[in-house]
Amino acid sequence: MRDFYTGLIKLLLAAVFLVAAPAKALAEKIVVDAGHGGSDPGAIGVNGLYEKNVNYNIAQKLRDLLAGMGYDVVLTRKADEYISLADRVAMTDEAKPSLFVSVHANSHPNANVSGAMVLYYDKDYPQDSYPASDAMTALTPESKKLAELVQQSIVKQTGFADKGLLPSAAYVIRMGQVPSILVETAFLSNSGDAARLANDTVRQQLAQAVANGIAAYLPLTKAAFSDISRHWAQSAITRLKEKGLVEGSGGRFEPDKPMTRAEWLTIADRLFHFSDKQQTKSGLSVQVAAQATSSTVTAQVYKDLPQTHWSYKTMQAAIGLGYVGGYEDGSIRPDQPVTRAEVAVLLERMTGAISDAPWKAAADFKDVPASYWAAGSIYRLKQKGIMEGITEATFSPGKSMTRAEMAAMIDRYVAKTAP
Repeated sequence: MRDFYTGLIKLLLAAVFLVAAPAKALAEKIVVDAGHGGSDPGAIGVNGLYEKNVNYNIAQKLRDLLAGMGYDVVLTRKADEYISLADRVAMTDEAKPSLFVSVHANSHPNANVSGAMVLYYDKDYPQDSYPASDAMTALTPESKKLAELVQQSIVKQTGFADKGLLPSAAYVIRMGQVPSILVETAFLSNSGDAARLANDTVRQQLAQAVANGIAAYLPLTKAAFSDISRHWAQSAITRLKEKGLVEGSGGRFEPDKPMTRAEWLTIADRLFHFSDKQQTKSGLSVQVAAQATSSTVTAQVYKDLPQTHWSYKTMQAAIGLGYVGGYEDGSIRPDQPVTRAEVAVLLERMTGAISDAPWKAAADFKDVPASYWAAGSIYRLKQKGIMEGITEATFSPGKSMTRAEMAAMIDRYVAKTAP
């Protein structure tokens, strides 16, 4: 088994085996939520302004701007009415949008506090009394990215003070299924902010700034794949597609399908160019091209890798490089899914880090004790922000890694290693 792990070393970054989709424009759907309403006025400004009215007016303007840009927009409330937090989330889930944005105005006991901030749920700052949905836990990086872009846009375009991002357990942004943020436009408790929020031109500026932030996060471009819209890994998959790292088949990505070993090697060849690589072994430098194409090299024979197998040439090149090896029963198992633990070990080896070193620090995942064979790789990659658990407490090391999980992992790796 370990021979195979040694063999798959450099295929990690390749992840996601797919083929180019026919171009097709997507009208991404966005839910815009005007906070409070009806019997719930929200904050009341020092100038008598009701937050519920400010929120609704900005939400309407935001809807119109986004619709004009080509987005499909759904409002959670269409009048001055009370809608429970649970109903807002249920409405959003039913709409199946690409993202959720809740519009609010802020308040603080200290009247000197002013400025704009954006809230999002962050799995690294959990609140035990307010557990989030599994989807929102996994979507932390996407919600944070959306929050950053919207906050930057508001500060740049409106001149409100930058109060930054705030990890929050607010119900509407921790219980959904898509990237979600809550925008606190300004403080009604501050006389300067409240005066500006009473100004229709400023409200329009705020709506435009939020719309621009959304467009920066979710640009209306040609659809990469027909089956990733509103998927939790959509943004990561799209970025990798734009970089030429992933392709699809028949216009589909099949994000929830397990990745096989042959698929790994095929993408690895695209990324690392086996024909250009050298493998140093026993003090000898061996050209990959010679291993893969020379008639003097004897192909390895495995009972489940006939010459008619679609990945035969790539598999043989990888075998010649020493990337992969067979099992005692004479198989190489090209069509077997790769597990999350295998991926961790292979990625660490591929990136040149120390592999197989035991883990002596705290074991954060309850299903990955320090004695687990892949614990070192799993925890070192977690520390680097490259690999994440299925939940805050579990890693599921024996679970097959899906194409979507691989895309998200590679996206993080590329972002952290980009020059």
